[in-house]
Amino acid sequence: MFRHLKEDIASVFHRDPAARNFVEVLTCYPGLHALLLHRIAHTFWNIGLKWLGRYLSTVTRWLTGIEIHPGAQIGHRFFIDHGMGVVIGETAIIGDDVTLYHGVTLGGTTWDKGKRHPTLNDGVVVGAGAKILGPFEVGKNARVGSNAVVTKAVPANATVVGIPGRIIERPSEAEQKLRQDLADKFDAYGMSSDLPDPVAKSLSAILDHMHAVDRKLHCMAAKMKELDASYVDENLPALNVADFEAAIDPATDKPV
Repeated sequence: MFRHLKEDIASVFHRDPAARNFVEVLTCYPGLHALLLHRIAHTFWNIGLKWLGRYLSTVTRWLTGIEIHPGAQIGHRFFIDHGMGVVIGETAIIGDDVTLYHGVTLGGTTWDKGKRHPTLNDGVVVGAGAKILGPFEVGKNARVGSNAVVTKAVPANATVVGIPGRIIERPSEAEQKLRQDLADKFDAYGMSSDLPDPVAKSLSAILDHMHAVDRKLHCMAAKMKELDASYVDENLPALNVADFEAAIDPATDKPV
């Protein structure tokens, strides 16, 4: 029990930069309180004291706003950030190093007995307000975006967004390398290709096109140099990131 407690507290420091010290985490984190009480309720459930387990889980919901059925199986270093509105069903199985944000539901889609809630494998992160419904698996290290509704299996390392949940296709390694090469020259966007943002997707497409044009011009210049030794190849001007950044008014913290 104490080994679990030590791991759970360490996971808070690892995943929440707002955590300052041991006492603050132990006394002020409802996700940690809900997890500790669930481990006790789960023990009651497993030894046949099911009413006592359910009663403790109900008290936990009153105190923390987090509802975890005592039958749910939870692994090591589980972290619920903020926590209000989280619901975890009876047959849910959660692996190690999983993170849930507020408003997440791990629910079922049937009244039949047996396995009816999802299984989250190690390293899964579920964004605020997401609903994962049904007896399927979410693969290792998968990401579920905020407010997504997921009703079918998710492969490992995938990112799922939207209603209904859909898997975002990741660029190939070659595409990522090309994009990174250009980002070395101009990285003011600071955006991830995994984000389900149409503006970010458009900017990424523009960056890819700019890189392709840059390579083509370089190739053309090299061929012209071969045909005419007197040809002078001028270097393209370097991009200055400061030219693309908005000035911020210190009084309002808004762009000028």
